Amino acid sequence: MATTGTAGSSGTRTAAWHNWAGNVSATPARVVTPASVGELQEAVRRAAGDGLKVKAVGTGHSFTAAAATDGVLIRPQALAGIQAIDRTAGTVTVAAGTVLKDLNLALAKEGLSLTNMGDIMEQTVSGATSTGTHGTGRDSASLATQIRGLELVTADGRLLACSEKENPEVFAAARLGIGALGVVTSLTFAVEPLFFLTAREEPMGFDRVTAEFDQHHAENEHFEFYWFPHTGNCNTKRNNRSQGPAAPPGAVSAWVEDELLSNGIFQAVNSFGRAVPAAIPSIARVASRALSARTYTDIPYKVFTSPRRVRFVEMEYALPRERVVEALRELKAVVDRSDLRISFPVEVRTAPADDITLSTASGRESAYIAVHMYKGTPYQAYFTAAERIFTEYGGRPHWGKVHTRDAEYFSRVYPRFGEFTALRDRLDPDRVFGNDYLRRVLGD
Repeated sequence: MATTGTAGSSGTRTAAWHNWAGNVSATPARVVTPASVGELQEAVRRAAGDGLKVKAVGTGHSFTAAAATDGVLIRPQALAGIQAIDRTAGTVTVAAGTVLKDLNLALAKEGLSLTNMGDIMEQTVSGATSTGTHGTGRDSASLATQIRGLELVTADGRLLACSEKENPEVFAAARLGIGALGVVTSLTFAVEPLFFLTAREEPMGFDRVTAEFDQHHAENEHFEFYWFPHTGNCNTKRNNRSQGPAAPPGAVSAWVEDELLSNGIFQAVNSFGRAVPAAIPSIARVASRALSARTYTDIPYKVFTSPRRVRFVEMEYALPRERVVEALRELKAVVDRSDLRISFPVEVRTAPADDITLSTASGRESAYIAVHMYKGTPYQAYFTAAERIFTEYGGRPHWGKVHTRDAEYFSRVYPRFGEFTALRDRLDPDRVFGNDYLRRVLGD
């Protein structure tokens, strides 16, 4: 077994682990990088025998401490790659440590695609689905809803296969399990033949886009927009299927929009804004006018996803879709009358209702509001103000993004919360997969 670190009587610890944003760290007793499912099972059994907790971590793109542990940290990166493609069933089975970027590239070579995706693809498939990663969609939902089967190692080291027909009660919850039910080893996703999307990006005023939100949602398969705080400006994006052919942005245009403006200059202006907060509103007014309208067509992952190299901290809540405009207007009013200085745009996306126990869209059509702050800048005042608004509407926070909610709150906003915790009691009564984050959000 590939293992680093020890937990002997000397108290030796491994090096600290940090998440992508740098706001969460942990020092595990040992780190295990299993080369096979059997090695992973043995690592879980050994940890339980040693009285240590077990957590699996992907690429660390969560902003919460969902994967933090002082016990055994499982790194599944060696468990990667496509295991099977079933074209008749329209599925692909992949190992849990597979990075979404690698999966998307491999599927495209096979003439296949996921139906919907989030806006980045640096996460592992298990990390992304376990925390509820999603894109935007009128009819198509999160990554977890596209799972047709999975396998996970339970607290006693067993390998449990789950689907709608096999262990269906576990399948209903484990597609988005926050690491509380076991360590996922493989996932089977629904896929479809590769298709084209035409993206239309267009600046639009805040008052117009909020007034027309329901119309844009109804008329487009995938609609999202970004509001630039301290301004009345937004940028909208509409993605819809088309016959093609591919007509990607020109090399120069793509570099200007996706690299220079969205990463290079954006990094510079955020660094300047961190040093001189008073300049942020003026910067926002200029930046929100810099993006121009453009239309392009390409295969799905090239349209859904974008490079995100400017590091930040994020909070995101799912609200009932019919209340999102009202909540966003409240947020704008709070920012406008405060001395907050916000350099990152606010992102609004949608999702249809789904049937996953702890999905943020479970049982209701939803819309998401995501607020961000540049890495290293104080975010608590802004996030506290935003969270106060979101919770007034019965909002459900993204499991992998900053929030302060606890089990008592979740028991009120998730009708099936008790179903999940009862399943956890059955699968992991000794809390082998527990940590402080799960104790707060699920109770003990």
